[in-house]
Amino acid sequence: MAHDHKFRFGVQGSLGGDVSSWQVHARKIESLGYSTLFMPDHFDDTVLAPMTALAMAAEATETLRVGPLVLGNDYKHPAIVAKEAATIDVLSGGRFELGIGAGWMKIDYDEIGLTYDKPSLRIERLDEAIQVIKGCWGKGPFSFSGKHYTITDYDATPEPAQQPRIPLLVGGGGQKLLTLAGREADIVGINPNLRAGTVTSDAAKDTVGDMTAKKVQWIRDGAGERFDDIELQIRYFLCAVVDDRDSFAEAVAPGFGVDPDEALSSGVALVGTVDEMCDQLVERREKWGVSYVVVGDDVFEAFAPVVERLTGT
Repeated sequence: MAHDHKFRFGVQGSLGGDVSSWQVHARKIESLGYSTLFMPDHFDDTVLAPMTALAMAAEATETLRVGPLVLGNDYKHPAIVAKEAATIDVLSGGRFELGIGAGWMKIDYDEIGLTYDKPSLRIERLDEAIQVIKGCWGKGPFSFSGKHYTITDYDATPEPAQQPRIPLLVGGGGQKLLTLAGREADIVGINPNLRAGTVTSDAAKDTVGDMTAKKVQWIRDGAGERFDDIELQIRYFLCAVVDDRDSFAEAVAPGFGVDPDEALSSGVALVGTVDEMCDQLVERREKWGVSYVVVGDDVFEAFAPVVERLTGT
């Protein structure tokens, strides 16, 4: 499942509302040339459940891919996730991407009474979950016996429309998780390290300077010879089309606990004119190998000229 590393773009959306407004939103994203509509998986600020809403978005569109960015593994058994993903993939004609992570936001766990285990245990569980999901998408019955999950002669249905399997996206920010992602995923999302269970100034500092390059190396360490087959993705949490990027950085940097230069060099920040953004994305692809770019609902229309210019190049 090799990737050509040409640019493609996604939108992470979490709008609520009725089915009509949600589907109009999905069609707008599709019409502007975006590859994928993603949704987060949280309980505190997301109005719609991702798998159900993504299925409705896929029904309303023709070419738009859909997927969670990313499911928290601890919230649902991986065999159920695999079945739901395969179902959407079949019904959408092969337009699903399964994003999954170890779970990080502590308030999600607290609100629904889940134990917030240490990161190493959550990553261990995710590792096993990935084996279960891949087994479910394979041919014929399979069994799996791990510390956290046990599967016995299970022949999962339906079979995904995409073969050999649905693209698997694993997102993370720390060395252990990104090494796992490099070993197992088709797409790797490079994120801030959110080990504190909430967004802190440490998370912002984890994205500056050479940290993104270091994270790419962790992915490479896990991937070995298959590294060139992996598609690298960044979700730009700070994305703004502005005429004066330096003044913008001076205004927002203190809120993230970094200086303006650090803010502009952040691996999750993309600020400037359309020309500046295009140049920076090309430069970062050359430097880091990142070709899959995701922005938020708040900026996807203003960002559309970048999508038009770079998609497929």
